[in-house]
Amino acid sequence: MSLTLSELAGLRPAVEDVVRGISEREILPRFHKVARRMKADGSAFSEADIAAQEALMRELSRLADLPMIGEEMSADKQQEAWERGFSDGVWVMDPIDGSTNFLVGLPQFAVSVALLQKGRPVLGVSCVPMMNEVYSAVKGGGLWVDGERLPAPELTGKPLSKVVACIDFKRLPPNLSMRIVHEAPIYSQRNLGSSVLAWCYLASGRLDAITHGSENLWDYAAGQLMLEEMGGQVATFEEDDFSAAPPWNRSIIAALDPSLFRIWRDWLRAQMQAQPE
Repeated sequence: MSLTLSELAGLRPAVEDVVRGISEREILPRFHKVARRMKADGSAFSEADIAAQEALMRELSRLADLPMIGEEMSADKQQEAWERGFSDGVWVMDPIDGSTNFLVGLPQFAVSVALLQKGRPVLGVSCVPMMNEVYSAVKGGGLWVDGERLPAPELTGKPLSKVVACIDFKRLPPNLSMRIVHEAPIYSQRNLGSSVLAWCYLASGRLDAITHGSENLWDYAAGQLMLEEMGGQVATFEEDDFSAAPPWNRSIIAALDPSLFRIWRDWLRAQMQAQPE
């Protein structure tokens, strides 16, 4: 049986404690001290990723014994857990998002956990270890940062020319990347090297928008809920209904201000359809 919203709200502080504790015990002591290993897709990971994922699975199962999907699991096991937990709930976790930053000594990385029911996030917790910050949300319960609920954002109708967006050029179609670099009507762009961190900063108002060519389920699950709890909107390049897209990899167009979201989404989609010059 699925957890109720009341039960999820009671679970949120416990998940915060788990994620913060594992960040302190398993991740920070290994920061910039472990060897890089490479996965089949070319992405980096280390013993810290494995240790953190094992600890997350062990401790989260004590809070709610549900199927689990971790970034460092095989695709077959991820799919099997997704199917078993689709209705009643499945844990989704990214033990270290921003592994390359972590390995080379850059402080921009994060840990993320989400609980999904029927394919949609209902609880999300992300920790930014080097900043000692924890972001969390429960469906219908707003966004919390370090134990304080954030007020609804004051949307001032910021024009696109003032927008700071986090954009991952690596995974965008080359034609779209070139148009963003040379023609985008925004003020400035950033790339943090951690999708989870970008979602936290977007939901809390530090960024105005996110654009990404392909994020995995564990990259966006917690952040999607956090953004939606603050009234923000998210779509893919093709789908306005973000949750209707295939779950494992989704392109991202997201913004905190709904009016800004529509303008930025429409501009990006127009560039996708434009012919290369």
